[in-house]
Amino acid sequence: MAELAISGLVRHSSVDWPGELVATVFCQGCPWACPYCHNTELLAAGPGRIGWDTVLAFLDRRRGLLDGVVISGGEPLLQKGLPEALAELRAMGFRTGLHTGGAYPARFARVLPLLDWIGFDVKAPFDAYDRITGAPGSGAKARESLGLLRDSGVAADLRCTVHPALLSPADLARMDDDLSALGLPPARRQPFRAEGCTDPALCRTP
Repeated sequence: MAELAISGLVRHSSVDWPGELVATVFCQGCPWACPYCHNTELLAAGPGRIGWDTVLAFLDRRRGLLDGVVISGGEPLLQKGLPEALAELRAMGFRTGLHTGGAYPARFARVLPLLDWIGFDVKAPFDAYDRITGAPGSGAKARESLGLLRDSGVAADLRCTVHPALLSPADLARMDDDLSALGLPPARRQPFRAEGCTDPALCRTP
């Protein structure tokens, strides 16, 4: 059985995978520290609060009722048991989705064949990633993962959380140019949500 650090389970969601009714599993831990994050309680690595066996028992009762399962976070690619978990979900008959920022390209390559859909969080133009994530070299990792996504043919939603204090119109234009150079469409803009954000300055800025 797969080993995942799970800290949350949304049993029914129509927003985590547009057009699908899914359960969403939230994993603990993320290597990046984006200041606008609204899941800050999931950033620190550590043990989860819900066992994977508990999740599977719930899903077993929802076969035929849910379209799929989304693994979110945090950053799910941090979980070494992710490939096994996705394989188990598929064996149960569920379609599989992933929310990721592409922080671990090699791990991303391993799970791509096990995915039906990906919500990819594009943070910024690649040369500004370090400023947003607080992690040196994160832009290169995101670029590599986006190239893998492009080549995989897996359906995806590229989206970018926009806070005006962090990303200017010029930043967004450069970000879309970066994506275009990879043969990818522009990232869908999604507004900053103050709920869950722990940065007072960002929460005060409209």
